[in-house]
Amino acid sequence: MAAAGTDSERTRARSERARGRGGARPTGGKRVREPRLTRSRSRAGGVVAATTGLLGLSSTRRAAVLAIVVCALTLTVAVPLRNYVAQRQELTAVSNQQRALAAEVDQLTERRARLSDPEEVAVEARSRLGYVKPGEIPFQVQLPQVEDPAAAKAAAANTPWYRQLWSDVTVGSPL
Repeated sequence: MAAAGTDSERTRARSERARGRGGARPTGGKRVREPRLTRSRSRAGGVVAATTGLLGLSSTRRAAVLAIVVCALTLTVAVPLRNYVAQRQELTAVSNQQRALAAEVDQLTERRARLSDPEEVAVEARSRLGYVKPGEIPFQVQLPQVEDPAAAKAAAANTPWYRQLWSDVTVGSPL
């Protein structure tokens, strides 16, 4: 009879565990959490049902965790991406500068080749420095400076009336 009593106790313990009333815990000593229906009262007095889902978090908390993860990933990618774009722009600027300097080097190399000719050096000395060959007589022509009428009117417009009057009296007015 003792065996029959233990069989009925085992059956009752299994049914209680299946209903969630207690009894022995599942293997490993960890409690398994299953989604369950909870009830809470709203301000209007109605019953609102909420279910717990993945990892025992509500959908609002899961959305918040997802938003935090997305923000963290965005910030993790943003800084290296910004550095990459800045380096690409800098590389483009340096490449353009290098091309401009290479063109300038080509021009200077060409000019150096031209100046290696003594005749070219003599032409440069005559035009830029005013040198003459022995026996030549240098002439320097100085042309009179022509006043710009617009500049004269602008200067007259900036002088006070009494100075303009005095200038007209002492020098005479141009007619």
